[in-house]
Amino acid sequence: MKRATQLGIVFLLSLITINFIYGQEVPQAAKNYTKEIKKLGGQKSVKHALQVIDDIENETNDDLIILTEIPAPPFKEIVRAEKFKSMLEAAGAEKVWIDEVGNVIGLRKGTEDGKVVVLDAHLDTVFPEGTDVTVQKKGDTLYASGIGDDTRGLAMVIATLKAINTAKIKTKADILFIGSVGEEGLGDLGGVKHLFQEGKDNIDSWISIDGGQIGRVNNAALGSVRYKAIFTGKGGHSWGAFGLANPHHALGAAIKEFTLQASEYTSTGPKTSFNIGRIGGGTSVNSIPFESWMEVDMRSVSADRLQEIDVIFQKSMRKAVDEYNASGIRDAISLELVKIGDRPSGKTAVENPLVQRAIAVSHYFNATPKLTIGSTNASIPISKGIPAITIGRGGKGGSAHALDEWWINENGAAAIKLAMLLTLSEAEITK
Repeated sequence: MKRATQLGIVFLLSLITINFIYGQEVPQAAKNYTKEIKKLGGQKSVKHALQVIDDIENETNDDLIILTEIPAPPFKEIVRAEKFKSMLEAAGAEKVWIDEVGNVIGLRKGTEDGKVVVLDAHLDTVFPEGTDVTVQKKGDTLYASGIGDDTRGLAMVIATLKAINTAKIKTKADILFIGSVGEEGLGDLGGVKHLFQEGKDNIDSWISIDGGQIGRVNNAALGSVRYKAIFTGKGGHSWGAFGLANPHHALGAAIKEFTLQASEYTSTGPKTSFNIGRIGGGTSVNSIPFESWMEVDMRSVSADRLQEIDVIFQKSMRKAVDEYNASGIRDAISLELVKIGDRPSGKTAVENPLVQRAIAVSHYFNATPKLTIGSTNASIPISKGIPAITIGRGGKGGSAHALDEWWINENGAAAIKLAMLLTLSEAEITK
């Protein structure tokens, strides 16, 4: 009976641990990782580095403002990239370069060959050319498009490098400090995809800094697939060519068909979403358009369900066009489906050392860790089985992706300290 009771207690504790791990309660790290982080944080050189982060806080905020006021619209990040490169060089990176697609990469060599750890933030914003990115200060609040997402992350990467170098900390692993391109929208995580393309498999651990409060541990990748559906016809005069196949009419029928099918599918099962985000085409109110188009986004926590709603979308589009063309209109509409986005699903296991360390570091800084799912730069390494997470940029902010985006440096240094300690734990410091 005594043995059975002990086994029962162990089983119960295991269930409690599982509940903590999968978000029913605040996740807790295994004791060995908690001890590891506590020991690391107590080392003299690390304490020095943590103090440096406090000491350079005004400098870090200046870096944030400088970078924010350099526009970085989608696919046009080069000016900000050049400035970020110079900042990495000034912070003491041993080698800094801009790769073929525009990623800025700063290398800090380790004492041993082999492991490579990345600390990343993305250079691009969602705002088009011409957007006013001047930072406005109102009290303790900074207002500017992109001030948080993800320019704050870039400033944190620079501050982390400065602190490690000032404290003269040596690590066994190489650390790459990266400002990546193409994270937002139609960039489709292109910068990170390039880093992990076939033949480039030398990254062993990936930490991104992006949205969210201190304590965020995004260990799951939210998959998405995006299309531009293009409907084309001959076009003509609204009166003189009346009865001719109209791409707008076909598009409307396609939206109705897809919405009905997709709504039914997403009403049950693991969360899956769909959205028609943009529609365009036509030349004038009295012209039958020769082209009509729409852009569609579909997401799911499940790779299988993402594939299934993708099939529903394609079938709905073709069915609607076929039925429209058979409705008695003159001539016909043609359909082209162009994939404009493909972000994978996946998960870094909670038991993985990187996730465990992130949970332990969060607790170390009295932050409440929260396991999340999202579409971030970490999605690419996650999908390839490489340990990867995205952590929050901290502070206090809001209106991301809006012209009135804002950020307050409310205990912002703590998020930098968390990023640094997590990076050092992955890279393993030497004496």
